[in-house]
Amino acid sequence: MKEFIIRRYRSEQSPTPERHTVVRIDDEGKVLSADHHAEAILGYDSGELEGHPVYRILASREDDPFAPANRHRIERGQNVLVTFRHKEGFFYTACLSLRLDMRDSDKAASATITLCDSSTRDSRLLRSAQSSASFGIWELDTRTNEMAWTEGMFQLLELRPGSEITPEQALFYCQTGQAKVRAMFRRCMRTGEGFALDLDILTSRQTQRRITLNGRALKQGGRIQRLGGTMVDRTTEMALTRARQHADQMLAATTRATPDLVVAVDVSFNLQHFNDAWASQFVETFGVNPGHGDNLSVLLQEFPNERMLMERLWHRAFERDSFVVEMAMAQQARELPVHEFHYQRLTNELGEVTGAVHVARRIDNRVSHASSGEYRIRHDPVTGLMNRKAFIARVLRTLEQKTQRNSCDSLLYLDLDDFERFNDVAGSGTCDRYLRELAGNLSVRVRQRDALARLAGDTFALLIENCPEARARKIAQQALDLIGDFVFQWQGHKLQTTASGGLLVMDTDIPPDPEQLLSQAADLCHTAKTSGRNRIHTARALAHQADDSTASKRVEQIREALDGHHLILEYQAMRPVASPTWGDHIEILCRIPATPDGEVVLKPDEFLPIAERFDLAKRLDRQVIRQTLAWLSNQPLLEPRLKYCGFNLSLASVLDDTFTDFMARALSESPFDPACFCLEIREAHATQYPDDVAVLCDALHRAGCRVALDGAGASVESYSLAAKLPVDIIKLDRRMVQQLEEDPVQQVMLEALHRIAEAAGKVTVATFIESDDALRKVRTLGIHYGQGYRLFRPQPLEQLTPAAVDLTTGRIGG
Repeated sequence: MKEFIIRRYRSEQSPTPERHTVVRIDDEGKVLSADHHAEAILGYDSGELEGHPVYRILASREDDPFAPANRHRIERGQNVLVTFRHKEGFFYTACLSLRLDMRDSDKAASATITLCDSSTRDSRLLRSAQSSASFGIWELDTRTNEMAWTEGMFQLLELRPGSEITPEQALFYCQTGQAKVRAMFRRCMRTGEGFALDLDILTSRQTQRRITLNGRALKQGGRIQRLGGTMVDRTTEMALTRARQHADQMLAATTRATPDLVVAVDVSFNLQHFNDAWASQFVETFGVNPGHGDNLSVLLQEFPNERMLMERLWHRAFERDSFVVEMAMAQQARELPVHEFHYQRLTNELGEVTGAVHVARRIDNRVSHASSGEYRIRHDPVTGLMNRKAFIARVLRTLEQKTQRNSCDSLLYLDLDDFERFNDVAGSGTCDRYLRELAGNLSVRVRQRDALARLAGDTFALLIENCPEARARKIAQQALDLIGDFVFQWQGHKLQTTASGGLLVMDTDIPPDPEQLLSQAADLCHTAKTSGRNRIHTARALAHQADDSTASKRVEQIREALDGHHLILEYQAMRPVASPTWGDHIEILCRIPATPDGEVVLKPDEFLPIAERFDLAKRLDRQVIRQTLAWLSNQPLLEPRLKYCGFNLSLASVLDDTFTDFMARALSESPFDPACFCLEIREAHATQYPDDVAVLCDALHRAGCRVALDGAGASVESYSLAAKLPVDIIKLDRRMVQQLEEDPVQQVMLEALHRIAEAAGKVTVATFIESDDALRKVRTLGIHYGQGYRLFRPQPLEQLTPAAVDLTTGRIGG
């Protein structure tokens, strides 16, 4: 409850004191009461305000005195200007201040404590106390040798209350110490000295219990007339003590069984537990013999530097869940073994820090091996893998050998996804352990001839030598699956992540510089990461790649073209080969226009790698489709003629879940039949992501489009894809057609692929037909369509406009 003083506010000072009213408001914002001045100030009688919310007299909710901004100022004793609503409807400003602040539940109460009169005590309270606390009360009359028990005694022996039993019979329940019990009773009766005995008893139901029997003399008139006492059940305490002893024995046995140094301290650095290995190393290092309960700071008082370091490390352990350090036990002139110290905080059931423990394992062999000059130069100190410098040398040696052998090599670049969160959660020491164990798992899974390296913090590289592209793809995917399945246990938590990768295939015409290859592989990895992570992006190495300055200029050139919708669109026609077909069949091509500052027009092989590297490929695909559909919407005469309009899709679009929604919206606004539009997916992408591509094909079919598999025949998976993948058109790989004239094996493979496609009800297209001989071979094999410079060279899209024809009814076209 709060009492507020409300005064009318005036900017000029008045010689007479301002009238005010006092209003009491509860914690829920309701008016409890107001004094008799309320009507003069607020316009309401006190009875009209009681029980109503306070905002009834406020201009707005912002003027609520319980609002955070107002409440903090009022509680600090400051006055607050608030706008009130008068009963007559007008608004005015008043000064609000706090007079009294008291919680509704904080009303004062008074109470006293007096000594309970045993004669008036309710017997039910005694029975309840004995039952809940597991004790009983006994009395022995020394004159008559009669003993009286309360119900608690019978319950402890598991007897029915009131059962007839003699003191001698009661002694039979004691498994041991019967003679001692008799002696204690006799001594107490003779001397009046009290006693307390711990006994093991066996109840009437054969239950073992540990009890404490207490007794004392009860004198009357200076003579001992009675003995009395209690019997308390200690079975639970006994069980806890035994469990604690067993745990201590288990802990001691476990720590003795390991050569690691184990020690636990409380928050004052007192030794709670340590094993013989730690004690021996401590004695060897400092010449001091530690004992249980000794204080580490006191033991190291002759070693101030080590003491301060030790205290800092233990304080850090008290503040953090765990951490890892590598060091010797002391920084001394003589050579000491190096240990990996794992610190762990100890807490009780309330979450309070009670101490810490560390386990230290010797790693001096690893450190000495890693510290040798040759090893340190060539290997990563954390994982033991090859470092970047050694990896570059290995790639260079492989490139030099490629001139002497005809083989296909690949470079896999791996980057862990969201690895920085591990450092935030677990610390750098735990991250190093994660990387070390992950590197060990990767090392045993790669081929012996291949080279695995750690390039930087969470980046790895794998050189796959003399391996076909299909096999290299499987190796890359296996590495990705291993990383995703690897689980590192820490603090009861599972540290687990995925990775993104770039697989650079190095077959022919590759740059001689390993750094360029790494840069291209890193670009592919970046594309995989921006496309959704936990995937691998594959491409072939480019002999000539723009440097960073040129790349930045081209990126700006691409972005200007996209922002201004200035892409240069061209088309290349597909011609029927086996039989004539009416209508236009085209594939849309794209170029990036020149800039006023001298940048030339960019061809696809010049800007596509840059667009994929800087995550512009998806935007580029959509802009090509938008510009094409916008141009076609102004060409109504093409609507009956256009039978096929193909668009190439990048991997980013293939893996984009929203692409089909974009395509459906774009086609809904076009007058052309959606069936005349075809999206072309590269065979390499379909091989790498068959499930994603299958889902995309089904979604595009629902939107009314067709789908083509571009570059079919580049791998052995092509035949399976041609048969099972839900595509409509199979576009053959350029190398199959280019080698068709002189290689009879290629003819057999191409014919087999064509027959599989025909059996599956799909149309085949031969690309890059450059000569008459290639055209004759393609026609002989029965391929449906052909594409290439021999048939049609790319032309600007504007030239697709039908020619103008003058009729008597007027001109059409043009």
